[in-house]
Amino acid sequence: MDSQTNGTYMPVDELPAMKTKPKCIFFTDFDGTITMSDSNDYLTDNLGFGQQRRRQGNIDTLEGKVTFRDAFKEMLDSIQTPFSECVEILLRTIKLDPYFKEFYKWSIQHNVPVIVLSSGMEPIIRALLVHLIGPDAEKIEIVSNDVKDRPGMSRDQPGGWEITFHDDRRSLAIKPYANLSKDRRPTLLFAGDGTSDLSAARETDLLFAKAGLDLVTYCEREGVPFTTFENWSTILETTKRI
Repeated sequence: MDSQTNGTYMPVDELPAMKTKPKCIFFTDFDGTITMSDSNDYLTDNLGFGQQRRRQGNIDTLEGKVTFRDAFKEMLDSIQTPFSECVEILLRTIKLDPYFKEFYKWSIQHNVPVIVLSSGMEPIIRALLVHLIGPDAEKIEIVSNDVKDRPGMSRDQPGGWEITFHDDRRSLAIKPYANLSKDRRPTLLFAGDGTSDLSAARETDLLFAKAGLDLVTYCEREGVPFTTFENWSTILETTKRI
């Protein structure tokens, strides 16, 4: 049976991660989950309107006062540094979780596709993955937003770029897999840390939420089951048992 999304059926063969008929698929946030810190937060805190105002936007999102998209766009719009410089700064600054590379190597060996679901921008995510992991990172599917030039400007000018949103309800990327028939549906896992992961939090079979951060707060408030993790060693050992 094919997957049904929004009333239409998607052939199983068109779902990229199903090509190898995996028994398990791992969806994950990128910033602050695969990496030790959030690249968008770093840019905002150091090149934009600063940590205090950014953090208030996160709180307002959790409390339902603003949408995540509006708060996220506001913080990125505060960054005036040319986009290429932003990427170079992040390549020098952002570090990988010390156990993610081991997890990813294991996932390749055991046919567990890894799909990054991120509210960030694809050029930054791809550049960081390849820089931190190596050429094998090209195999990772990325579902994210993108970047574009502002009208009449270039992204490599000061203030010349902005985020361009695709569908920021990342659960929609999971639903085609979740809606597969029982005989074809793999086990679906997700790891995340913050407010941008709220839409995906209910959609998978096992949710890993990074200890002490906003996703834990949301899950506790909404009664969403979750497993906490400090780093990817916990995720690796748990996934091995599935």
